[in-house]
Amino acid sequence: MNTAGHPEATARRGLELTPFRGLRYDPDRVGSLAAVTSPPYDVVVRPDGLHQLQSNDPYNIVRLILPQATTPAERNEQAARTLRDWLSEGILAADAEPGLYVYEQQDGAGLLQRGIIGILRLSEPSEGVVLPHEDVMPHVVADRAALMRATSANLEPLLLTYRGNGTESVTTTAIERTAEQQPLLATTTEDGYRHRLWSITDPAEVARIQSDLTLHQALIADGHHRWATYRRLRAEHPSPSPWDHGLVLLVDTARYPLRVRAIHRLLHEIPVSRSLALLDDLFRVRRLDVPLAEALDTLADAACAGNAFLLAGDGDFHLVDRPDPDLLSRTIPADRPAAWRTLDATVLHATLLAHVWHIPEDDPARIAYIHDTAATVEKAERDGGTAVLMHPVREEVVRDLARQGVTMPRKSTSFGPKPASGLVLRALDV
Repeated sequence: MNTAGHPEATARRGLELTPFRGLRYDPDRVGSLAAVTSPPYDVVVRPDGLHQLQSNDPYNIVRLILPQATTPAERNEQAARTLRDWLSEGILAADAEPGLYVYEQQDGAGLLQRGIIGILRLSEPSEGVVLPHEDVMPHVVADRAALMRATSANLEPLLLTYRGNGTESVTTTAIERTAEQQPLLATTTEDGYRHRLWSITDPAEVARIQSDLTLHQALIADGHHRWATYRRLRAEHPSPSPWDHGLVLLVDTARYPLRVRAIHRLLHEIPVSRSLALLDDLFRVRRLDVPLAEALDTLADAACAGNAFLLAGDGDFHLVDRPDPDLLSRTIPADRPAAWRTLDATVLHATLLAHVWHIPEDDPARIAYIHDTAATVEKAERDGGTAVLMHPVREEVVRDLARQGVTMPRKSTSFGPKPASGLVLRALDV
């Protein structure tokens, strides 16, 4: 492989994307395509959001990605049964030809994101082809693996990014030329995003895209737990098998930059007064008598100067910054790069959660990870817990650490917009 002029092509084998026969909803069999879509499974965290999606349409994809039953085994069997029923009834059907799918998202504020969906060859971390940047929680991987085993399907694509050379790349040219054609589907979801999907089936066009992508490596932007699940399931099945590949969306962020947002924490069993009391003499704490938007602006300013967090849940916002240097030196591992040691997420997990508040980061009874800022604050106020609001990390920091093989604390970033679940699925036996 000729890698000259491609600084990302550090691995002997680059991205290997393969066409597949996507499963898609028959628009004549459902209320609307918008009504059967959902955000990714880990964004649908509140019961009210789950119930709303379920009530939108009896065939909403949430019934597959987040099945509801008494036990995990019953949930997974229910999802498998539901998928079988929808296939036999023609609610979902496989496209006649395998293809790579061009996917477009556009909001009303000028954001336009396009990428390409296919099944990607799974690789070992040592190959440097797909770079994770966050740790994963074993119980979540186990949960997703059980669901994928039961359904024998990839129900929603991961979001991966790579850095092309802008508008001149073969893949970007093919994507933009395809986007001028009539789409397979077009719909606008409740959040105001317009979604469109096309299929590239011409063998010569597919081959050109595949050749171009082998020059690149990818960063996992969203879907670390599903990528870990793919790799676990591949290890369970002798190769070659359909489990050697996993469903992904690849976005060239040189052409279509993603937004990077923070993922916030909700501490279930500790009120704000207790959280703040434990910070005495360890951090500077200031109460902000301002609305949420202004509090977030103050957090952004403080984060430029050092580690900073917003605590909420008692009706006020409390800016927590200027950690004691001796505290940091005692609690943060010294065997990592400075960029990792100074991350807000590192200080939160290694210092605040582990040392000050004594809250396990992977105990769902003690801590939740929520993408929506206002929802985190509202739930903390309603339940008497503590919302810990974070400032987002820049994409360059994430990518640089990933290239060094250094993973960030779990749930450190939220890249977006995320692909809607329900527009195209993959059955491993099709």
